Amino acid sequence: MLGVFGEASSLNASERAHVLRTVAEHSKLAIVAGITSIAAGPAIAEIENAQTTLGPRLRAVMVQVNSARSQDVIEHLQSIHASSDAPIVLQDYPKSSGITISTSQMITITKHCPFVCAVKSEAPPTAVAIARLTANTDLSVFGGLGGQGLLDELTAGSAGAMTGFSYPEALVACVSAWRRGDRDVARAELLPYMPLINFEQQPGIALAIRKELFRRRGIFNDAAVRAPAAEFPPELAELAAAHLEHVETEAVIR
Repeated sequence: MLGVFGEASSLNASERAHVLRTVAEHSKLAIVAGITSIAAGPAIAEIENAQTTLGPRLRAVMVQVNSARSQDVIEHLQSIHASSDAPIVLQDYPKSSGITISTSQMITITKHCPFVCAVKSEAPPTAVAIARLTANTDLSVFGGLGGQGLLDELTAGSAGAMTGFSYPEALVACVSAWRRGDRDVARAELLPYMPLINFEQQPGIALAIRKELFRRRGIFNDAAVRAPAAEFPPELAELAAAHLEHVETEAVIR
């Protein structure tokens, strides 16, 4: 919870706690909370807020790479862990953080930080990064980016994807089939949704598109986004409807 799709960077501490409490009330799953701050002090404050809100339901926190220098990231994570004792999912997402770091540096960081329990790899080409991470660490590595590279990432050794998509059940079906060893089924589960996945991932308006599609599916009551995010463009209304009609038709046929 509290990732990019959750607009966590636009929420205050009270709102973040409300989101976490709501999730805890409606799910029995262990929870990983996203931490938006890239400075240690504010990140620790976010973690303390999540720990106070969730207690033992909080399994880990997801912290972004905050420097292009591996030693800086190591010291940053060690400071956070020393203060919070929380297991950390390390997120490499340059589009969000503005920070680019090599995969070899990511491997170095994980080896110096045994409390890192997983990696979320969102630096394209993701399949290359995931293949190198899984070959050189024992950690679970997850993809993201709306599921655009999910099949390639699974082939490269990913454990799945942590990402927003207006049909999350399609991602679940794909990963579940893959874990059963049914690669052809996994591909068949995802392929009908690929045009919609690409439609959602348009730069600058991806969040608004996804929220509008959730609204049209009857899952959200409101598709509003918080500033500075861009609103859903009305010019895409008919195209969005066509995409939804296509995937719903495919679901019925299958």
